[in-house]
Amino acid sequence: MLPAIDPKSGVPLYIQLQEEIKALIVKGAYPPGEQLPTVRQLAVDLRINSNTVARAYSELEREGIISTHQGRGTFVCGLPEIVKSEVKEQQLDGLLERLLADAYVLGYQAQEVLSRLEQKIKRISE
Repeated sequence: MLPAIDPKSGVPLYIQLQEEIKALIVKGAYPPGEQLPTVRQLAVDLRINSNTVARAYSELEREGIISTHQGRGTFVCGLPEIVKSEVKEQQLDGLLERLLADAYVLGYQAQEVLSRLEQKIKRISE
């Protein structure tokens, strides 16, 4: 599975790539021990500069999330629990922001969305 990046977002590509790789690790797409694509291959696949991928990998390695072994490749070490929590919170925030944006386009107000959400939670909890 390839990380998703958006050149138009205004967020530097290497940061987007870092965050996407972390999210894929949390989702289990890149489990600990998994070999990541080479810098060159990922750059080609994403159609970005290899220096961008190298910088993202370098930052992830500095954080202890990945490890590069000369001649063997780059591998996932795993995520510290604090990073997992942060990534999961960011993902939830993104989902909620998209939900609200879509609801507003449909003409719903915040209180209506909250009320419906509470109803759904109640049904699921029963």
